[in-house]
Amino acid sequence: MKTTLLVALLAFVGLAFTAWGVASMWAELGVNMTMHGWIAYGLGCVFSLLLAGGLFFLLFKSARDGYDDIDRPEDLND
Repeated sequence: MKTTLLVALLAFVGLAFTAWGVASMWAELGVNMTMHGWIAYGLGCVFSLLLAGGLFFLLFKSARDGYDDIDRPEDLND
């Protein structure tokens, strides 16, 4: 449990560092982003991660439950 919390905390610190880096890079380029832009940017990141997580879940569930196995008639005679 402690390891999971540590990994989650490090992930959020990395996310905050990345957001700071993006903001400072855009500021140097002269790009001004409103609060609505930051909300849209954040929601896009969150939904992309949720979609990727859901697809990975389905991939592993399908492989674990045997949905990816090939049913061949010659396998039934063994």
